[in-house]
Amino acid sequence: MPSREAERISSAQQTLDILHEISQLLNTRLDRETLTTCVRMIESGVNPEALAAVIQELRRESSVLDPSS
Repeated sequence: MPSREAERISSAQQTLDILHEISQLLNTRLDRETLTTCVRMIESGVNPEALAAVIQELRRESSVLDPSS
């Protein structure tokens, strides 16, 4: 069984690596940790479009508070 669990973890890591590469190509500005959190939220049932809207709104608010970023 441990090899099955290790295989599952390895597969999940590879998937996250691919998602991070795609994220970088699309210039989403999501780091690996944030991307992992987003994936977990979507897997838990959060609407992906709503999550994207929240991220965009947070970025807008952040740019208003700190225009130099």
